[in-house]
Amino acid sequence: MGDENNAEYVYNQMQVYLCPSWALSLGYMGVAAGAVLSNWGSAWGTWKSGVSLLNTGIQHPGSVMKNVIPIVMAGVIGIYGLIIAVILAGNIPPPTVGTGENIYSVYTGMAHLCAGLCCGLSGLAAGGCIGIIGDYGVRSVGYRTSNISVIFSTDKSSGFDGGEEDGAGSGDENKLFVGMLIMLIFSEALALYGLIVALIVSQHTYACGGE
Repeated sequence: MGDENNAEYVYNQMQVYLCPSWALSLGYMGVAAGAVLSNWGSAWGTWKSGVSLLNTGIQHPGSVMKNVIPIVMAGVIGIYGLIIAVILAGNIPPPTVGTGENIYSVYTGMAHLCAGLCCGLSGLAAGGCIGIIGDYGVRSVGYRTSNISVIFSTDKSSGFDGGEEDGAGSGDENKLFVGMLIMLIFSEALALYGLIVALIVSQHTYACGGE
C-alpha cells in the first residue's frame, strides 16, 4: 500500500513538472510569433515593392499589372502565418473543467513555440528578400520599358543609353523580368520551407493525464 502511494505521489509530481500552468504561454507565444512575424515580412515586402511599382507606373503605366507579382507573392507570406497560427491555436487545450488541471505540457509548448518561430522568422526573411528584389527589379524593368537611362551620362559608348539600339529595350525588359521572377520564386520558397517545418514540428505533442 505504501509503495502504491509513493508511486502515485511520484506520478503526480511528474505531472506538475511536465505540465505547469505557464506552459500555455509557450504555445500562445508560438501562435503570436507565427502570425506577427509572417505579417511583418508580408508588410515589408509589400511596402518595398509597392512604392517602386507606383513610382515606375508614373513613367510607364502599362507595366503596372505585370510588375504586381512581387506584391502578390509578399501577400502570400501572411497567409502562411495565418495557417500555422490557426493550427497551433486549435491544438492548445484549456484546463480540465472542474479540477482545473493543466494537460498542456512544456514539451508541447516548446514544440508549438518552435513551429511559430520557424514559420514567422522564415516569412520575415522571405518578405524582406521579396521586397528588396521587387524594389530594384520593378524599377529596372520600368527603366528599360520606358527607355530611361539608369546612369545619367552623355557617353553613348557606355551602353546605358536607351535610344542607342532600336528594339533592344523590349528584349532587355523581358530578360530582366524573367530574372526577377526566378529570384522571387526562390525567395518565396524560403517562407514555404519554414511553413513545412512548422507543420511537422507542431505535430509533436505530449499530453498529461487529466481527463
